Amino acid sequence: MWAAFRRGEWYADGGEVRAAVVRRLLLAPPPAEPGHLPRLRIRDVRITGRLDLAEAVVAGTLRLRNCRFEQAPCLDGAALGALELRDCVLPGLSGVGVTIGGKCEITGCRVEGPTDLYGASIGGTLHLENSRLTGHGERRGERALHLLCATVGGDIQAGSGFTVDGRTDLRDTSVRGSVVLTGAELRNPSGTALKANRLHIGGNLNCRGGFVAEGTVDLCDARVGGGALFEDASLSAGHGPALRAHGIDVGAEFNLCDGFTALGRLSMSSITVRSRFCFKDGLIDAPAGRPALISRRSTASELDLRFREPVKGWVSLSHTRVTVLNATPETWPRAVRMDGMVYDSLLPQLPARQRLPLLARDPEGFTPQPYEQLAATYRQHGHDRDARTVLLAQQRRLRGTLPWPGRVWSGFQDLTVGYGYRPTRAVWWLCAIMLSGILLFTRWPPQAVDPGKPPHFQAAIYTFDLVLPLVDFGQEQAFSPRGGLQWAAVVLVCLGWLLATTAAAGANRVLRRN
Repeated sequence: MWAAFRRGEWYADGGEVRAAVVRRLLLAPPPAEPGHLPRLRIRDVRITGRLDLAEAVVAGTLRLRNCRFEQAPCLDGAALGALELRDCVLPGLSGVGVTIGGKCEITGCRVEGPTDLYGASIGGTLHLENSRLTGHGERRGERALHLLCATVGGDIQAGSGFTVDGRTDLRDTSVRGSVVLTGAELRNPSGTALKANRLHIGGNLNCRGGFVAEGTVDLCDARVGGGALFEDASLSAGHGPALRAHGIDVGAEFNLCDGFTALGRLSMSSITVRSRFCFKDGLIDAPAGRPALISRRSTASELDLRFREPVKGWVSLSHTRVTVLNATPETWPRAVRMDGMVYDSLLPQLPARQRLPLLARDPEGFTPQPYEQLAATYRQHGHDRDARTVLLAQQRRLRGTLPWPGRVWSGFQDLTVGYGYRPTRAVWWLCAIMLSGILLFTRWPPQAVDPGKPPHFQAAIYTFDLVLPLVDFGQEQAFSPRGGLQWAAVVLVCLGWLLATTAAAGANRVLRRN
């Protein structure tokens, strides 16, 4: 092995190598043979004892392939040029505070204990492809990968067969490049599969292509410079949310779409998505009457709610602000809270009567702001008739919250003038009342008050005098009905005042809004 080191060749005799010999070779290396670079390359051996390189300084690369370790190596506080472990079997790996100048490669390995890289500093990319990590803490499956407070100068490449049985912990870690978990499987069904609070990523968080997480994925207060991509991912949690991402800041799109499936709720309030926040063709499987998607006080450029199928649980978008809201009636959630939500545009373009049922799905009952917002959006884009339809529906729902005297008066305003949003109704009511009066007084004209000099009786003008308040054409003063006609005249006067009052109330409401 010493000769192979001096020539920079692979050492592979298929036997056993004492860890103390490897340590001595790294800390007190022999001189290289002329014309060769000294390098440690070991494969196909069993390393006995514990490889203890705590606080050691190794200028070159520690490169081992297809090796089996008897005890977990210790790299705590060490400084390595690079680390390459391929197809190895380890009972654990401790690298607390380790500094690796280049890449760190743990690929195709089986680690049957905690992989602890707390506070590690890796100058290049961390490769974890095709490795299987299993944590054995106080409880089986606890803390399989501990990459807390670490710094990675490149990417974290952990896709293509990467499997973890236990918790993956990336809290407070900074990654200059991207975190790639494409096709990875993280399993911790009784707890958190991926704990990445305050994780900072310069590039993308790539969890596409069959990524599976059994247990909560926790991204609270994470910062992602690129996109958070979960297309075709599957998240599930036996207890708690499938995805918790309160306060996450995503610099590009946040895609929970195109085959994304969540068995459990998504909790992600106070988030910022600087591009598209997409659920198109995604599925959230949560029981009816239970929370499915909670995204309050959030902002996004576009929110796409075209789910693969309607969400059974309730969705909360209270006080969220988006530029474009894209939702179709076929995939609307069965219960949705939109109080305080603000949007500038709606897609697809639909008439108000098709969008109003969504506002009626608030499980907490009627709130006026969603109607005001929808009407304002229609009016902003020149659809004034749709805006009036929305405001009329708002008044009708408000009527159900009033005491019975208010409901009676509100119902009369709806019947006569549509709360001011259907002014032509007042014209039709006036025509109907006028026609009734004209027919009545033409058939049974009233008697003149002064029989000596009666003016010519005009049934239409006389009816106008009775019906229109504050209008006097002289006919009402000149003629007086007798008997049953007196009651008919009283009814016409009352109807005129009621019509005028409701018309004034409706007009005042509309003018005040404008």
